[in-house]
Amino acid sequence: MEYDDSAKHRLRRIEGQVRGVLNMMEQEKMCQDVVTQLSAIRSALDRVTLYVIGQNMERCLRDEMQKPDGGMTDEVLKEAIALFMKSR
Repeated sequence: MEYDDSAKHRLRRIEGQVRGVLNMMEQEKMCQDVVTQLSAIRSALDRVTLYVIGQNMERCLRDEMQKPDGGMTDEVLKEAIALFMKSR
């Protein structure tokens, strides 16, 4: 699957956040501040995961609907839902 620049950009931003948290830990910053940043990272990862799943589902559904027999949209939906549940 081809991933667009938006997903990659989001992951690079998360990568920077992780480096920032490591830096905070090395500087022995307050626990509350570290946990706040970790929560932000988790939220950002959840958003990028949903973005990737959504993009994948859209592409797969479009591909299936263009098939002469109508494709297997039910199967594509089930796979997308299973992928989403796995990410949780």
